[in-house]
Amino acid sequence: MSGWTAAELGDLAAAYQMRVAGRRADGSWRTLVIVWQVVVEGVLYVRSVKGPEGEWYKGVARHFEGFVDWNGRARPVTYTRDGSRDAEVDAAYFAKYGNGSPSRAITSAAAKQTTLRVDPVGSR
Repeated sequence: MSGWTAAELGDLAAAYQMRVAGRRADGSWRTLVIVWQVVVEGVLYVRSVKGPEGEWYKGVARHFEGFVDWNGRARPVTYTRDGSRDAEVDAAYFAKYGNGSPSRAITSAAAKQTTLRVDPVGSR
């Protein structure tokens, strides 16, 4: 599996939001949904603000494969559950998005259950 380029990580870190989608059983892509993302030590993370009940999260969690789109760029990706850096991910969300209620929601106990590492698939 290839990793993100430094330029991609910089763009992803700077982008206010991105869109994600999971893969259906037939190989087609689900509908893209806007999410907040953070980059922590060179790793891209996303969470579902609605926790495990979020529809986009349920779609992604079926196959842990999908697609991301940000700033007009798109990549197929894999999603991996990864709560190993939840404290750092929380801090990154607060640093990027402020201390308001949306940030408190994305750092809630329910949202933390959905922390996903996002890795690109294939060549650039």
